[in-house]
Amino acid sequence: MEEKRLYYAAVTGDERTLHELLQEDPLVLDGVSYTSPNKTPLHIATIKGHLAYVEQILNHNPHLAEELDSQQSSALHIASAKGYLEIVKKLLSAAPDVCLSRDSLGRNPLHLAAIKGRVQLLEELYGVAPFAAQVKVDGGLSLLHVC
Repeated sequence: MEEKRLYYAAVTGDERTLHELLQEDPLVLDGVSYTSPNKTPLHIATIKGHLAYVEQILNHNPHLAEELDSQQSSALHIASAKGYLEIVKKLLSAAPDVCLSRDSLGRNPLHLAAIKGRVQLLEELYGVAPFAAQVKVDGGLSLLHVC
C-alpha cells in the first residue's frame, strides 16, 4: 500500500504525501530499487517534470539517481530527452557518472539530448562529462552523427 502511494505521489508531484511517507518510514525510498523491476519514483517524477518532487527524493536518497529501469535508462536519460534542464542539473549533482551510462540502445544522456536538439542540455552535460561525447552509439554513430 505504501509503495502505491509513493508511486501515485510521484505521478502527481504530491510532495506532501512523499513527506508523510518518509515520516512513516524513513527507508521507503530505499526499498523501491529492489521491489520495482521497472521505473523508480524518481523516474516517474522526472517523466512528469516534477522538479520539487525530484529534489525531495534526491535529498533523501541520492543513490536513486543511479538506478536504471528495464530499458537501462536512468532518470538523467529521461530528463535529457525531455529537455528538463533544472532536473538535469539536480540529477548531475547527485550522480555525475550517470552521463556515461548507456541505455538498451547504447545511448547515453548526451546522445538523447543531441537527438532531441537540446543544445542547452548538451552544454550542461558536456561540462560535467566531456568523455561521454566520445562514446559511440550502437552502430558506431558518434555524438556529431546523432546531432
